[in-house]
Amino acid sequence: MTKGLALLMLAGALALAGCDSGGVPSPSERLEGKTGEAPVAANAVELRPEGLVAGSEAFFFAAGQKEVEAALAKALGAALRSGSNPECGAGPVRFTDFPGGLTVHFQEDRLVGWNWHLAQDGDTPASGTVKLAGEVQVGTARSVVEAAPGFAPVEGSTLGEEFALGEAIGGFITADKVEMLYAGTQCFFR
Repeated sequence: MTKGLALLMLAGALALAGCDSGGVPSPSERLEGKTGEAPVAANAVELRPEGLVAGSEAFFFAAGQKEVEAALAKALGAALRSGSNPECGAGPVRFTDFPGGLTVHFQEDRLVGWNWHLAQDGDTPASGTVKLAGEVQVGTARSVVEAAPGFAPVEGSTLGEEFALGEAIGGFITADKVEMLYAGTQCFFR
């Protein structure tokens, strides 16, 4: 074997070793439950701090808008409405509302956030379910939320009774129940 070929093979082996995920599971491993997370039913959406899972497809923030919307429509039913807010503090945001009270936010055709709220008048019922991992859900009693890991009130919020669940999920309480949960980029005017 020539010295040049040996160096080329060594460089290739080092490049492959450099591609190791460092123990981070692939999306398919996550969906198969190899990380201890239960798989999500085909007609369910599970909201997560870093994105969401719709049926068998996991989407992290930065996922493509068309793929996210197609998976959500398959799990929950057709989108109810969409629009944009060009004056959002984070920059222009497009949003799409789905049955079940789920709104997803996009910037430059990429998923950047979600919020889950009580259904609005005139919304069609969802063909599937929306949930957040854990006990806290839209409609959960104040006592359950306040006992949840990572709960902290947001002092001085101008938007109402706001709280955080850890560093990535927030929400609002109205009349002693969770009215909305959110993660990622939002267009709240404070």
